[in-house]
Amino acid sequence: MAEGLVIIPTYNEIENIEAIIRAVFGLPRAYDVLVVDDNSPDGTAGRVRELQGEFPGTLHLETRKGKTGLGTAYIHGFKWALQRPYEYIFEMDADFSHRPTDLPRLHRACLDGADMAIGSRYKKGVNVVNWPLNRILLSYGASFYVRLITGMKIHDPTAGFVCYHRRVLEAIDLDEVRFVGYAFQIEMKFRAYLKGFAIQEVSIVFTDREKGQSKMSKSIVWEAVFGVINMKLRSLFKKNGF
Repeated sequence: MAEGLVIIPTYNEIENIEAIIRAVFGLPRAYDVLVVDDNSPDGTAGRVRELQGEFPGTLHLETRKGKTGLGTAYIHGFKWALQRPYEYIFEMDADFSHRPTDLPRLHRACLDGADMAIGSRYKKGVNVVNWPLNRILLSYGASFYVRLITGMKIHDPTAGFVCYHRRVLEAIDLDEVRFVGYAFQIEMKFRAYLKGFAIQEVSIVFTDREKGQSKMSKSIVWEAVFGVINMKLRSLFKKNGF
């Protein structure tokens, strides 16, 4: 068993899943992989099962009954990881927007003392490839908005490429995490921030997916916009329990 587990949530990622799994297993440093699939109708989970024969004991699959949100998929994966002796747990997308070759850089940041390492698009300018200008402005503006409301000094609070030391996930009450969309990424960072964990950003280049369809929707955006204020207010009235 490797000391690090890469959690990859999937829904209709048949075009990407084999390539991303092979890319992770092709790294010089060994990582285990857990795919959390939300009953993809395109056969994503079936392809993972086939690959398990090639990667026994290192490629794992959890299937869920339906599409219930990115946040709940990661929570499912976190709980699975904490039942096993992994020291470092990673979040990574299946679509190559996060480069597998950056995994060791996030890992190194945690090995060097960070409790949580974030693959940041905005630590050094704007490092985003193939996004239209309106989406860049939306994402960058959301990051500024989150910093303003929460007080976190994080350039990319909505980032979904993260390495956690297990002590962070053990300290957070995962059953209390409320958001299910991309606001989930903000909430996890905010909870870690409030508990005083050392958070470090590692600059990465983010490349928009070339295959498959984005899961972004208006409801996810609005959850983030209004949810951040609600999250901040809850933290003020429940400081010891948030």
